[in-house]
Amino acid sequence: MDFPERFSNLPEYAFPRLRTLLDSHAPGGDTIAMTIGEPRHPMPAFVGDVLAAHIAEFGRYPANHGTDALLGAITDWIDRRYGVRIDTDRVMTLNGTREGLFNAAIALCPEQKNGQKPIVLMPNPFYQVYAIAALTAAAQPVFVPATAATGFMPDYASLPAEVLDRTAILYICSPANPQGAVASKEYLAQLLRLAQKHDFRIFADECYSELYRFDPPPGLLQVAHEIGADPERVVIFHSLSKRSNLPGLRSGFVAAGTAAMGQIRQLRAYAGAPIAQPLQHVAQKVWEDEDHVVVNRALYAEKFLDAEEIFAGIPDITMPEAGFFLWLPVKDGEAAALRLWQQTGVRVLPGAYLSRDVNGENPGAGYIRVALVAPKEETQRGLVKLRDCLYG
Repeated sequence: MDFPERFSNLPEYAFPRLRTLLDSHAPGGDTIAMTIGEPRHPMPAFVGDVLAAHIAEFGRYPANHGTDALLGAITDWIDRRYGVRIDTDRVMTLNGTREGLFNAAIALCPEQKNGQKPIVLMPNPFYQVYAIAALTAAAQPVFVPATAATGFMPDYASLPAEVLDRTAILYICSPANPQGAVASKEYLAQLLRLAQKHDFRIFADECYSELYRFDPPPGLLQVAHEIGADPERVVIFHSLSKRSNLPGLRSGFVAAGTAAMGQIRQLRAYAGAPIAQPLQHVAQKVWEDEDHVVVNRALYAEKFLDAEEIFAGIPDITMPEAGFFLWLPVKDGEAAALRLWQQTGVRVLPGAYLSRDVNGENPGAGYIRVALVAPKEETQRGLVKLRDCLYG
């Protein structure tokens, strides 16, 4: 029995690949996990009470697109955060943003673009669902390097016109995973002008938008509103996983133009999995509250200050603008991760596992990704061990 050819050349996913690299070797000390971006700060204190108050609603089918109250809380948050008021029919709740980043491509990518197979552009390195979404939509993924030379943002504007004319969807992640770079308003405005000129949509993965160190990162919807861009070209994705330390809630949202959202909602009606009703009540209250977000952001800020001190004076190491990862330069990411594990027990992710080889080059090969999600003291110990092992 045959399998789909379009998935036949996928590399092993990052974390099984990491286990293959490390798990046959004994750790060189107490294990400190700094690999996966799973927040470990406290979740909002009110979550349990809200869930308990609505526990009986597990006995009901949930609202498919989101309850009116939840959609209203989301649009109110968009207004507070970005100064843009949109109708609730332009928003849909998600079982985590991975669902939306995947399914929106299926809902919105045409079978052809200008008579050819469509292209889906994405940064390299990138969140791996972008590539799978492109392949599932029968499009060609094109990986555009996001390196130090380009400020860790992909230089989409430099692509040939024939590539841009075939582009149906462009993914952008800001703040970027893994590098923590933030797209400026000017950069986002340039993308919107490219989208208008070459007729494609921009999918903006903004899951780390609330974990910033200095100024709040601008959002694509915000910039589109400010310059008067066509809202049908904008699709944004947000999550409560990072903002509110609720990765297990599996709750996020997608917002888009009215026509695009109609297509996204139609697909969800047939093939999606709405969020359980009690969890929608929890998500509503979480989007309505900002106090816990301020506390959460301050905890990460403290850890970044520690990291600045720990790595002070080491060439080529810079702190990110946002997110909760360090993207650290090394000679070889796999070799560095294995050495660190064998000598210290600190577990990190080779950057190449988040990237693809293009023309024989992998833009993540000379990096490791380090997640600063553990409590402060554990993070400090891990970073000191990492520094002494790899940069001492």
